[in-house]
Amino acid sequence: MAIQAFLFPFLRRTLQGTGRTFLGKLSSFVTVPLLSGRNFHITYLPINEEVAGTGDSLIPRRVLEEVIRSSAHRAIIRRCTCRDGNKCENHDIELGCLLLGEGAREIDTGVCRHVSVEEALTHVDRCIADGLVPFVGRFRADNIIWGVRDRGKLLTVCFCCSCCCVIRNSLKYLPEVSQDSVIKLKGLTIDTKAELCTGCGICVDECFIGARSLHDGVIFIDPALCKGCGRCLMVCPEQAVTAEVENLDDAVKDLYERIDGLIDYH
Repeated sequence: MAIQAFLFPFLRRTLQGTGRTFLGKLSSFVTVPLLSGRNFHITYLPINEEVAGTGDSLIPRRVLEEVIRSSAHRAIIRRCTCRDGNKCENHDIELGCLLLGEGAREIDTGVCRHVSVEEALTHVDRCIADGLVPFVGRFRADNIIWGVRDRGKLLTVCFCCSCCCVIRNSLKYLPEVSQDSVIKLKGLTIDTKAELCTGCGICVDECFIGARSLHDGVIFIDPALCKGCGRCLMVCPEQAVTAEVENLDDAVKDLYERIDGLIDYH
């Protein structure tokens, strides 16, 4: 894990150089196929509890509890390599990724803990309480990183911080085919209440994909770019940002169908 953590800052710089630097262009022949299509298909689960249309349900808890309970196996990576490699001072480095499915059995105990359903759920709760934003889906790079044969039996649940996550900090530099592989939760819309917004621009700076912009003190949102991570809700000092899911049952059903079409984690 020490070697992986050491390499992660280099990986981030390489991904951010895709299409701009010689090394970035050269590496894109490998990185772009890994970060697109069936190899990379993820959805962020906004952690803010004030999402209209969800009732009393905390979106990540509802979604992740079901996939955890129906998973064949569960493994928690002992240290988040992104946070470890970037010497994160804002979040717990030991809150690592959760890997689900038969493939997770192959991960060495030196880098992970093989856990029960309840231990996995406790880990999810700790990550959410720490303000980390989960994503769930197919991330084939994890097969390579953790030495798992690619049999379509490894489901990734990553818990991202805005300061260190390689994917969050690199996605806007990658080609459209990679950006399109991050699928917003169905029916999720994020907006800003003009009467509450002071135009401070914090949400603009925090948007990892560049979906928010500030012009003459007014926030503009590009819904086609927004990936629905909910980070803007978390950082707005005026609580001017709102989120709504049109139909949570439909959103969850769509997510499960997409996951089941890519990975057999049961």
